[in-house]
Amino acid sequence: MTDWNLTPREAIALQRRLAGRVRVVPVTAPVTRIAGADCAFLNDGRIIAAAVMLDARSMQVLEEAHVIRPCTFPYVPGLLSFREAPAVMEAIGRLSREPDLLICDGQGQAHPRGLGLACHVGIELDLPTIGAAKSRLCGEHRQPGARRGCRTQLRLGGEVIGSVLRTRDGVRPLYISIGHRVTLGDAVRWTLRCCRGLRLPEPTRQAHRLVTRLKKTAEGTTA
Repeated sequence: MTDWNLTPREAIALQRRLAGRVRVVPVTAPVTRIAGADCAFLNDGRIIAAAVMLDARSMQVLEEAHVIRPCTFPYVPGLLSFREAPAVMEAIGRLSREPDLLICDGQGQAHPRGLGLACHVGIELDLPTIGAAKSRLCGEHRQPGARRGCRTQLRLGGEVIGSVLRTRDGVRPLYISIGHRVTLGDAVRWTLRCCRGLRLPEPTRQAHRLVTRLKKTAEGTTA
């Protein structure tokens, strides 16, 4: 398990070591439960992490869990997992059952050192994990076609690090990458399965809705 009490320099060195532990293997076991995870930060410096479990076939919500805890790691570009992963893992641990697949609202291997949030959480929990990010952190790509399912390669230094995927006709694409114990093909297929006519996969969309409600409650806002 990661020692989270690290300096940014130590965290970067750990990312480089952990990147070699990402397993790129097909998802062969049945997937009946899919969880989504998302985070938000409160004005007082605490972090909220939400985990929502869905039925893989119907996309109906089965269970929700969350945690609110102090965030002790500073904001440093490229080190998001050291701010979010401890809370995300705690929220997932509060679910009554382990998911068969986890989708994180963040990067996987589409990261300068090949270890975004989805990789870090996947390795720590040893779960098949997908990174589904709304924006690009690094790499270059051509724009995919405008229709749902169109995709292009995201490359960094000549290597494919992810897929730029159109999940709905005419909307901005998502940046999909391997987290742990999946292939890029698996990641793309499961993301599309979970996008039921919307831009975002239903598991992370529901996690975002939950964390947004919790943030408004915690800060006493009604907007």
